Amino acid sequence: MLERRFHRLLAGRFDASQRKALCEITPGAAMKRLASGRDPADFFEQVAYSGRRLAKLNIPPGEIVKALREYDTLLDPLLKGLLPDRHREFQWVRDQLQFCVLLTLNNAFYQVREEESRAFFELFRAELEAANLDDMLERFLKILIRTFRASAGRLILVPAEPDGTRVFGKEWRKRASRPQFLEGAGRGKSVLEAELAREGFASYWSIPHFANGHLAAVVQFGFPTRYRWLPRELQLLEAAGERFLLATEKTRLIEDLKARETQVRKLSEHLLRVEEEERRRISRELHDEAGQAMLCIRLQLEMIEKTLPGELKKVRESLAATREVTEGVIVEIRRIISDLSPAVLEQLGLASALKQLARRFRAYSPAKIRLHVTGGMLTGAARLSPETEIVTYRLVQECLNNVAKHSSASTVNIRLRSTDSLVVLSVEDDGVGFDPGVAAKKLNSFGLAGIRERVGLLGGRLTVTSRPGKGTNISIELPISK
Repeated sequence: MLERRFHRLLAGRFDASQRKALCEITPGAAMKRLASGRDPADFFEQVAYSGRRLAKLNIPPGEIVKALREYDTLLDPLLKGLLPDRHREFQWVRDQLQFCVLLTLNNAFYQVREEESRAFFELFRAELEAANLDDMLERFLKILIRTFRASAGRLILVPAEPDGTRVFGKEWRKRASRPQFLEGAGRGKSVLEAELAREGFASYWSIPHFANGHLAAVVQFGFPTRYRWLPRELQLLEAAGERFLLATEKTRLIEDLKARETQVRKLSEHLLRVEEEERRRISRELHDEAGQAMLCIRLQLEMIEKTLPGELKKVRESLAATREVTEGVIVEIRRIISDLSPAVLEQLGLASALKQLARRFRAYSPAKIRLHVTGGMLTGAARLSPETEIVTYRLVQECLNNVAKHSSASTVNIRLRSTDSLVVLSVEDDGVGFDPGVAAKKLNSFGLAGIRERVGLLGGRLTVTSRPGKGTNISIELPISK
Protein backbone atom coordinates (compact mmCIF):
# COMPACT_ATOMS: atom_id res chain seq x y z
CA MET A 1 0.00 0.00 0.00
CA LEU A 2 2.78 2.44 0.96
CA GLU A 3 4.72 1.57 -2.19
CA ARG A 4 1.67 2.18 -4.39
CA ARG A 5 1.06 5.58 -2.79
CA PHE A 6 4.71 6.45 -3.29
CA HIS A 7 4.51 5.38 -6.94
CA ARG A 8 1.44 7.56 -7.48
CA LEU A 9 3.20 10.47 -5.81
CA LEU A 10 6.16 10.15 -8.15
CA ALA A 11 4.19 9.43 -11.31
CA GLY A 12 3.92 13.05 -12.41
CA ARG A 13 7.64 13.75 -12.16
CA PHE A 14 9.45 10.50 -12.95
CA ASP A 15 9.16 7.77 -15.57
CA ALA A 16 8.86 4.06 -14.76
CA SER A 17 12.63 3.40 -14.76
CA GLN A 18 13.28 6.33 -12.46
CA ARG A 19 10.45 5.36 -10.09
CA LYS A 20 11.75 1.79 -9.89
CA ALA A 21 15.27 2.99 -9.01
CA LEU A 22 13.91 5.38 -6.36
CA CYS A 23 11.82 2.63 -4.74
CA GLU A 24 14.98 0.50 -4.36
CA ILE A 25 16.56 3.01 -1.95
CA THR A 26 13.66 3.67 0.45
CA PRO A 27 13.37 2.48 4.08
CA GLY A 28 10.63 0.14 2.85
CA ALA A 29 13.08 -1.57 0.50
CA ALA A 30 15.51 -1.91 3.40
CA MET A 31 12.86 -3.48 5.64
CA LYS A 32 11.89 -5.99 2.95
CA ARG A 33 15.48 -7.15 2.54
CA LEU A 34 16.13 -7.37 6.27
CA ALA A 35 12.82 -9.22 6.81
CA SER A 36 13.88 -11.82 4.24
CA GLY A 37 17.05 -12.48 6.24
CA ARG A 38 19.40 -10.51 3.95
CA ASP A 39 22.44 -8.74 5.34
CA PRO A 40 22.30 -4.90 5.67
CA ALA A 41 25.34 -4.69 3.39
CA ASP A 42 23.21 -6.29 0.68
CA PHE A 43 20.78 -3.37 0.88
CA PHE A 44 23.54 -0.80 0.54
CA GLU A 45 24.94 -2.65 -2.47
CA GLN A 46 21.48 -2.24 -3.97
CA VAL A 47 21.50 1.46 -3.03
CA ALA A 48 24.90 1.90 -4.72
CA TYR A 49 23.65 0.16 -7.87
CA SER A 50 20.41 2.16 -7.92
CA GLY A 51 22.37 5.33 -7.21
CA ARG A 52 24.49 4.79 -10.30
CA ARG A 53 21.34 4.18 -12.32
CA LEU A 54 19.75 7.34 -10.93
CA ALA A 55 22.86 9.30 -11.91
CA LYS A 56 22.73 7.82 -15.42
CA LEU A 57 18.97 8.54 -15.53
CA ASN A 58 19.89 12.21 -15.07
CA ILE A 59 17.92 12.71 -11.84
CA PRO A 60 19.37 15.66 -9.88
CA PRO A 61 20.48 14.76 -6.33
CA GLY A 62 18.08 17.36 -4.94
CA GLU A 63 15.12 15.56 -6.52
CA ILE A 64 16.24 12.26 -4.99
CA VAL A 65 16.45 13.82 -1.52
CA LYS A 66 13.02 15.38 -2.03
CA ALA A 67 11.54 12.01 -3.05
CA LEU A 68 13.04 10.30 0.03
CA ARG A 69 11.55 12.99 2.27
CA GLU A 70 8.18 12.48 0.62
CA TYR A 71 8.48 8.76 1.30
CA ASP A 72 9.37 9.54 4.91
CA THR A 73 6.29 11.75 5.14
CA LEU A 74 4.12 8.82 4.00
CA LEU A 75 5.90 6.38 6.32
CA ASP A 76 5.79 8.48 9.51
CA PRO A 77 2.03 8.25 10.28
CA LEU A 78 2.06 4.51 9.58
CA LEU A 79 4.82 3.93 12.14
CA LYS A 80 3.08 6.16 14.67
CA GLY A 81 -0.08 4.07 14.30
CA LEU A 82 1.69 0.70 14.42
CA LEU A 83 4.35 1.44 17.06
CA PRO A 84 3.28 4.49 19.07
CA ASP A 85 5.52 3.65 22.04
CA ARG A 86 8.67 3.10 19.99
CA HIS A 87 8.18 5.84 17.39
CA ARG A 88 11.02 8.01 18.76
CA GLU A 89 13.40 5.03 18.74
CA PHE A 90 12.48 4.15 15.16
CA GLN A 91 12.91 7.79 14.15
CA TRP A 92 16.56 7.63 15.23
CA VAL A 93 17.04 4.42 13.20
CA ARG A 94 15.38 6.04 10.18
CA ASP A 95 17.63 9.08 10.47
CA GLN A 96 20.74 6.90 10.60
CA LEU A 97 19.50 4.83 7.66
CA GLN A 98 18.78 7.93 5.60
CA PHE A 99 22.23 9.33 6.38
CA CYS A 100 23.89 6.10 5.21
CA VAL A 101 21.68 5.99 2.10
CA LEU A 102 22.56 9.58 1.17
CA LEU A 103 26.25 8.90 1.77
CA THR A 104 26.08 5.81 -0.48
CA LEU A 105 24.19 7.77 -3.15
CA ASN A 106 26.75 10.55 -3.04
CA ASN A 107 29.52 8.01 -3.56
CA ALA A 108 27.58 6.40 -6.43
CA PHE A 109 27.12 9.75 -8.19
CA TYR A 110 30.82 10.46 -7.72
CA GLN A 111 31.73 7.08 -9.24
CA VAL A 112 29.65 7.82 -12.33
CA ARG A 113 31.22 11.26 -12.80
CA GLU A 114 34.69 9.82 -12.20
CA GLU A 115 34.13 7.07 -14.79
CA GLU A 116 33.01 9.67 -17.32
CA SER A 117 36.02 11.89 -16.62
CA ARG A 118 38.36 8.90 -16.85
CA ALA A 119 36.82 7.86 -20.16
CA PHE A 120 37.36 11.31 -21.68
CA PHE A 121 40.89 11.47 -20.29
CA GLU A 122 41.67 8.10 -21.87
CA LEU A 123 40.14 9.22 -25.18
CA PHE A 124 42.26 12.36 -25.10
CA ARG A 125 45.39 10.36 -24.29
CA ALA A 126 44.61 7.87 -27.07
CA GLU A 127 44.30 10.77 -29.48
CA LEU A 128 47.73 12.05 -28.46
CA GLU A 129 49.53 8.70 -28.35
CA ALA A 130 48.04 6.97 -31.42
CA ALA A 131 50.51 6.27 -34.20
CA ASN A 132 47.96 6.66 -36.98
CA LEU A 133 44.21 6.79 -37.68
CA ASP A 134 43.61 3.03 -37.43
CA ASP A 135 45.49 2.85 -34.14
CA MET A 136 43.50 5.77 -32.73
CA LEU A 137 40.13 4.28 -33.71
CA GLU A 138 41.10 0.91 -32.22
CA ARG A 139 42.08 2.60 -28.95
CA PHE A 140 38.87 4.64 -28.90
CA LEU A 141 36.74 1.54 -29.39
CA LYS A 142 38.50 -0.38 -26.60
CA ILE A 143 37.95 2.54 -24.22
CA LEU A 144 34.24 2.73 -25.06
CA ILE A 145 33.79 -1.04 -24.71
CA ARG A 146 35.41 -0.90 -21.29
CA THR A 147 33.44 2.19 -20.23
CA PHE A 148 30.05 0.71 -21.12
CA ARG A 149 31.02 -2.80 -19.96
CA ALA A 150 30.14 -4.32 -23.31
CA SER A 151 31.39 -7.70 -24.49
CA ALA A 152 32.25 -6.52 -27.99
CA GLY A 153 31.84 -3.55 -30.24
CA ARG A 154 32.47 -2.05 -33.61
CA LEU A 155 33.17 1.44 -34.90
CA ILE A 156 32.19 2.08 -38.51
CA LEU A 157 33.29 5.22 -40.35
CA VAL A 158 30.76 6.11 -43.04
CA PRO A 159 32.15 7.90 -46.12
CA ALA A 160 30.36 11.02 -47.28
CA GLU A 161 27.81 10.63 -50.03
CA PRO A 162 27.82 9.40 -52.73
CA ASP A 163 30.59 7.03 -51.61
CA GLY A 164 28.78 6.16 -48.38
CA THR A 165 25.59 5.28 -50.24
CA ARG A 166 27.50 3.19 -52.75
CA VAL A 167 29.30 1.24 -49.99
CA PHE A 168 26.47 0.77 -47.48
CA GLY A 169 23.27 1.41 -49.42
CA LYS A 170 20.40 3.81 -48.73
CA GLU A 171 18.42 1.42 -46.51
CA TRP A 172 21.39 0.74 -44.24
CA ARG A 173 22.12 4.45 -43.94
CA LYS A 174 18.48 5.15 -43.10
CA ARG A 175 18.35 2.50 -40.36
CA ALA A 176 21.80 3.37 -39.02
CA SER A 177 20.91 7.06 -38.75
CA ARG A 178 18.85 6.56 -35.60
CA PRO A 179 19.82 5.05 -32.23
CA GLN A 180 18.74 1.41 -32.01
CA PHE A 181 18.42 -1.01 -29.14
CA LEU A 182 17.88 -4.60 -30.24
CA GLU A 183 17.57 -7.78 -28.27
CA GLY A 184 17.18 -11.47 -28.99
CA ALA A 185 19.47 -13.59 -31.13
CA GLY A 186 18.68 -13.64 -34.81
CA ARG A 187 16.53 -10.52 -34.93
CA GLY A 188 19.13 -8.41 -36.68
CA LYS A 189 18.44 -7.50 -40.29
CA SER A 190 21.72 -5.92 -41.32
CA VAL A 191 24.88 -7.89 -41.97
CA LEU A 192 26.47 -6.47 -38.84
CA GLU A 193 23.42 -7.16 -36.66
CA ALA A 194 23.20 -10.72 -37.96
CA GLU A 195 26.89 -11.19 -37.21
CA LEU A 196 26.43 -9.91 -33.66
CA ALA A 197 23.43 -12.18 -33.23
CA ARG A 198 25.50 -15.16 -34.33
CA GLU A 199 27.96 -14.29 -31.57
CA GLY A 200 25.17 -14.96 -29.08
CA PHE A 201 24.63 -11.45 -27.73
CA ALA A 202 21.31 -10.95 -25.96
CA SER A 203 21.21 -7.23 -26.76
CA TYR A 204 23.18 -4.60 -28.57
CA TRP A 205 23.22 -0.91 -29.27
CA SER A 206 23.68 0.96 -32.53
CA ILE A 207 24.44 4.66 -32.04
CA PRO A 208 24.89 7.04 -35.01
CA HIS A 209 27.20 10.04 -35.02
CA PHE A 210 26.84 12.96 -37.40
CA ALA A 211 29.18 15.59 -38.82
CA ASN A 212 27.82 18.64 -40.66
CA GLY A 213 24.38 17.05 -40.72
CA HIS A 214 25.52 13.83 -42.40
CA LEU A 215 26.00 10.34 -40.97
CA ALA A 216 29.72 10.04 -40.28
CA ALA A 217 30.08 7.02 -37.98
CA VAL A 218 28.15 4.26 -36.23
CA VAL A 219 29.21 2.69 -32.94
CA GLN A 220 27.70 -0.68 -31.99
CA PHE A 221 28.04 -2.73 -28.81
CA GLY A 222 27.03 -6.28 -27.97
CA PHE A 223 25.99 -7.41 -24.46
CA PRO A 224 25.53 -10.94 -23.10
CA THR A 225 22.42 -9.83 -21.15
CA ARG A 226 19.52 -7.50 -21.88
CA TYR A 227 20.92 -4.05 -21.21
CA ARG A 228 19.32 -0.88 -22.55
CA TRP A 229 21.22 2.38 -22.46
CA LEU A 230 20.38 5.01 -19.88
CA PRO A 231 20.05 8.70 -20.85
CA ARG A 232 23.40 9.78 -19.43
CA GLU A 233 25.14 6.84 -21.10
CA LEU A 234 23.68 7.92 -24.44
CA GLN A 235 24.81 11.49 -23.81
CA LEU A 236 28.28 10.26 -22.89
CA LEU A 237 28.45 8.16 -26.04
CA GLU A 238 27.28 11.09 -28.18
CA ALA A 239 29.90 13.36 -26.59
CA ALA A 240 32.56 10.69 -27.11
CA GLY A 241 31.39 10.43 -30.72
CA GLU A 242 31.90 14.15 -31.24
CA ARG A 243 35.35 13.78 -29.69
CA PHE A 244 36.48 10.92 -31.92
CA LEU A 245 34.99 12.49 -35.06
CA LEU A 246 36.98 15.66 -34.40
CA ALA A 247 40.04 13.56 -33.57
CA THR A 248 39.51 11.50 -36.73
CA GLU A 249 39.34 14.60 -38.88
CA LYS A 250 42.42 16.06 -37.19
CA THR A 251 44.34 12.78 -37.56
CA ARG A 252 43.37 12.57 -41.23
CA LEU A 253 44.58 16.12 -41.77
CA ILE A 254 47.83 15.33 -39.95
CA GLU A 255 48.34 12.18 -42.03
CA ASP A 256 47.59 14.14 -45.21
CA LEU A 257 50.05 16.81 -44.09
CA LYS A 258 52.69 14.17 -43.36
CA ALA A 259 52.11 12.64 -46.78
CA ARG A 260 52.47 16.05 -48.41
CA GLU A 261 55.59 16.77 -46.36
CA THR A 262 57.01 13.45 -47.51
CA GLN A 263 56.24 14.37 -51.12
CA VAL A 264 57.81 17.80 -50.67
CA ARG A 265 60.88 16.27 -49.03
CA LYS A 266 61.28 13.74 -51.84
CA LEU A 267 60.84 16.50 -54.41
CA SER A 268 63.36 18.64 -52.52
CA GLU A 269 65.86 15.80 -52.45
CA HIS A 270 65.29 15.30 -56.17
CA LEU A 271 65.84 19.01 -56.83
CA LEU A 272 69.03 18.94 -54.79
CA ARG A 273 70.26 15.93 -56.77
CA VAL A 274 69.37 17.67 -60.03
CA GLU A 275 71.18 20.80 -58.87
CA GLU A 276 74.32 18.85 -57.98
CA GLU A 277 74.19 16.94 -61.25
CA GLU A 278 73.94 20.25 -63.09
CA ARG A 279 76.89 21.58 -61.09
CA ARG A 280 78.93 18.50 -62.02
CA ARG A 281 77.93 18.85 -65.68
CA ILE A 282 79.00 22.50 -65.76
CA SER A 283 82.17 21.58 -63.89
CA ARG A 284 83.02 18.90 -66.46
CA GLU A 285 82.32 21.24 -69.37
CA LEU A 286 84.46 23.96 -67.81
CA HIS A 287 87.26 21.45 -67.31
CA ASP A 288 86.95 19.75 -70.68
CA GLU A 289 86.17 22.78 -72.84
CA ALA A 290 87.07 26.14 -71.32
CA GLY A 291 89.84 24.80 -69.08
CA GLN A 292 91.54 22.85 -71.86
CA ALA A 293 91.14 25.74 -74.28
CA MET A 294 92.78 28.14 -71.83
CA LEU A 295 95.66 25.70 -71.31
CA CYS A 296 96.18 25.53 -75.06
CA ILE A 297 96.16 29.33 -75.25
CA ARG A 298 98.75 29.55 -72.50
CA LEU A 299 100.99 26.99 -74.24
CA GLN A 300 100.63 28.82 -77.55
CA LEU A 301 101.56 32.08 -75.87
CA GLU A 302 104.63 30.45 -74.30
CA MET A 303 105.70 29.01 -77.68
CA ILE A 304 105.23 32.32 -79.45
CA GLU A 305 107.06 34.12 -76.66
CA LYS A 306 110.05 31.77 -77.01
CA THR A 307 110.27 32.08 -80.82
CA LEU A 308 110.20 35.87 -80.93
CA PRO A 309 113.51 37.56 -81.88
CA GLY A 310 115.28 39.61 -79.25
CA GLU A 311 114.52 43.00 -80.85
CA LEU A 312 110.76 42.47 -80.20
CA LYS A 313 111.14 43.03 -76.48
CA LYS A 314 107.92 45.01 -76.07
CA VAL A 315 105.92 42.34 -77.90
CA ARG A 316 107.48 39.69 -75.68
CA GLU A 317 106.47 41.70 -72.58
CA SER A 318 102.92 42.02 -73.88
CA LEU A 319 102.76 38.30 -74.52
CA ALA A 320 104.08 37.61 -71.01
CA ALA A 321 101.40 39.87 -69.52
CA THR A 322 98.75 38.12 -71.60
CA ARG A 323 100.09 34.75 -70.49
CA GLU A 324 99.87 35.82 -66.84
CA VAL A 325 96.26 36.90 -67.33
CA THR A 326 95.57 33.56 -68.98
CA GLU A 327 97.13 31.71 -66.06
CA GLY A 328 94.95 33.75 -63.70
CA VAL A 329 91.87 32.75 -65.70
CA ILE A 330 92.97 29.10 -65.53
CA VAL A 331 93.36 29.35 -61.75
CA GLU A 332 89.92 30.97 -61.46
CA ILE A 333 88.35 28.27 -63.64
CA ARG A 334 89.91 25.61 -61.41
CA ARG A 335 88.49 27.39 -58.35
CA ILE A 336 85.05 27.55 -59.93
CA ILE A 337 85.28 23.86 -60.86
CA SER A 338 86.24 23.00 -57.29
CA ASP A 339 83.37 25.10 -55.91
CA LEU A 340 80.89 23.55 -58.30
CA SER A 341 81.93 19.94 -57.71
CA PRO A 342 84.62 19.34 -55.08
CA ALA A 343 86.27 16.06 -56.04
CA VAL A 344 87.76 15.67 -52.57
CA LEU A 345 84.25 15.46 -51.08
CA GLU A 346 83.41 12.40 -53.12
CA GLN A 347 86.84 10.81 -52.75
CA LEU A 348 87.84 11.54 -49.13
CA GLY A 349 84.64 12.64 -47.39
CA LEU A 350 83.15 15.70 -45.75
CA ALA A 351 85.88 16.40 -43.17
CA SER A 352 88.63 16.52 -45.82
CA ALA A 353 86.48 18.62 -48.14
CA LEU A 354 85.85 21.16 -45.37
CA LYS A 355 89.58 21.36 -44.60
CA GLN A 356 90.23 22.15 -48.26
CA LEU A 357 87.43 24.73 -48.18
CA ALA A 358 88.98 26.35 -45.10
CA ARG A 359 92.40 26.55 -46.84
CA ARG A 360 90.85 28.28 -49.85
CA PHE A 361 89.01 30.68 -47.52
CA ARG A 362 92.33 31.69 -45.95
CA ALA A 363 93.62 32.53 -49.42
CA TYR A 364 91.04 35.25 -50.10
CA SER A 365 90.05 36.38 -46.58
CA PRO A 366 92.19 37.91 -43.81
CA ALA A 367 90.05 36.25 -41.13
CA LYS A 368 91.56 33.46 -39.06
CA ILE A 369 89.49 30.28 -39.49
CA ARG A 370 89.29 27.36 -37.07
CA LEU A 371 87.62 24.06 -38.02
CA HIS A 372 86.54 21.47 -35.42
CA VAL A 373 85.04 18.19 -36.69
CA THR A 374 83.92 15.40 -34.30
CA GLY A 375 81.68 12.35 -34.52
CA GLY A 376 82.06 8.86 -35.92
CA MET A 377 80.06 9.62 -39.07
CA LEU A 378 82.49 12.44 -39.89
CA THR A 379 85.89 11.16 -38.76
CA GLY A 380 85.48 7.36 -38.77
CA ALA A 381 85.13 4.77 -41.48
CA ALA A 382 81.36 5.23 -41.69
CA ARG A 383 80.12 8.15 -43.76
CA LEU A 384 76.99 10.23 -44.05
CA SER A 385 74.77 9.80 -47.07
CA PRO A 386 76.00 11.63 -50.19
CA GLU A 387 72.99 13.97 -50.01
CA THR A 388 73.70 14.97 -46.40
CA GLU A 389 77.41 15.46 -47.11
CA ILE A 390 76.87 17.69 -50.11
CA VAL A 391 74.18 19.77 -48.37
CA THR A 392 76.40 20.24 -45.30
CA TYR A 393 79.30 21.23 -47.54
CA ARG A 394 77.14 23.76 -49.41
CA LEU A 395 75.90 25.24 -46.12
CA VAL A 396 79.45 25.78 -44.82
CA GLN A 397 80.42 27.17 -48.21
CA GLU A 398 77.53 29.66 -48.17
CA CYS A 399 78.28 30.68 -44.58
CA LEU A 400 81.93 31.39 -45.44
CA ASN A 401 80.88 33.38 -48.52
CA ASN A 402 78.64 35.52 -46.30
CA VAL A 403 81.47 36.03 -43.80
CA ALA A 404 83.85 37.11 -46.56
CA LYS A 405 81.34 39.50 -48.15
CA HIS A 406 79.64 41.09 -45.16
CA SER A 407 81.07 40.40 -41.71
CA SER A 408 84.59 41.96 -41.68
CA ALA A 409 85.41 39.27 -39.11
CA SER A 410 88.87 38.57 -37.76
CA THR A 411 88.02 35.08 -36.49
CA VAL A 412 85.68 32.36 -37.77
CA ASN A 413 84.97 29.18 -35.82
CA ILE A 414 83.35 26.21 -37.58
CA ARG A 415 82.17 23.32 -35.42
CA LEU A 416 80.69 20.21 -36.97
CA ARG A 417 79.64 17.09 -35.10
CA SER A 418 77.43 14.10 -35.75
CA THR A 419 75.18 12.02 -33.51
CA ASP A 420 73.15 8.92 -34.34
CA SER A 421 70.35 11.04 -35.78
CA LEU A 422 71.68 14.56 -36.37
CA VAL A 423 74.42 16.58 -38.01
CA VAL A 424 75.01 19.71 -35.94
CA LEU A 425 76.80 22.64 -37.59
CA SER A 426 77.82 25.93 -35.99
CA VAL A 427 79.52 28.81 -37.81
CA GLU A 428 80.48 31.69 -35.52
CA ASP A 429 82.31 34.92 -36.36
CA ASP A 430 83.29 38.09 -34.47
CA GLY A 431 82.31 40.43 -37.29
CA VAL A 432 79.99 43.44 -37.51
CA GLY A 433 76.83 41.38 -36.96
CA PHE A 434 73.34 42.37 -38.11
CA ASP A 435 69.68 42.38 -37.11
CA PRO A 436 68.18 39.00 -38.26
CA GLY A 437 64.67 40.47 -38.32
CA VAL A 438 65.68 43.27 -40.65
CA ALA A 439 67.75 40.94 -42.84
CA ALA A 440 64.83 38.53 -43.25
CA LYS A 441 62.72 41.35 -44.75
CA LYS A 442 65.31 42.37 -47.33
CA LEU A 443 64.37 41.17 -50.80
CA ASN A 444 68.02 40.96 -51.88
CA SER A 445 69.18 38.95 -48.84
CA PHE A 446 69.89 35.81 -50.84
CA GLY A 447 72.71 34.32 -48.75
CA LEU A 448 70.74 33.73 -45.56
CA ALA A 449 67.62 32.88 -47.58
CA GLY A 450 69.55 30.20 -49.47
CA ILE A 451 70.78 28.67 -46.22
CA ARG A 452 67.27 28.71 -44.77
CA GLU A 453 65.85 27.10 -47.91
CA ARG A 454 68.41 24.27 -47.95
CA VAL A 455 67.91 23.55 -44.26
CA GLY A 456 64.14 23.60 -44.63
CA LEU A 457 64.18 21.27 -47.62
CA LEU A 458 65.87 18.58 -45.52
CA GLY A 459 63.59 19.10 -42.52
CA GLY A 460 66.34 20.68 -40.46
CA ARG A 461 66.40 23.57 -38.02
CA LEU A 462 68.20 26.89 -38.46
CA THR A 463 68.95 29.33 -35.65
CA VAL A 464 70.55 32.71 -36.39
CA THR A 465 71.90 34.68 -33.43
CA SER A 466 73.35 38.09 -34.20
CA ARG A 467 73.40 41.73 -33.09
CA PRO A 468 75.03 44.73 -34.71
CA GLY A 469 78.62 44.91 -33.49
CA LYS A 470 78.39 41.55 -31.66
CA GLY A 471 79.19 39.03 -34.38
CA THR A 472 77.03 36.21 -35.73
CA ASN A 473 76.35 32.59 -34.83
CA ILE A 474 74.56 30.32 -37.30
CA SER A 475 73.47 26.99 -35.82
CA ILE A 476 72.06 24.23 -38.02
CA GLU A 477 70.67 20.80 -37.20
CA LEU A 478 70.09 18.35 -40.05
CA PRO A 479 68.43 14.94 -39.63
CA ILE A 480 70.56 12.05 -40.82
CA SER A 481 68.69 10.08 -43.47
CA LYS A 482 68.80 6.34 -42.81
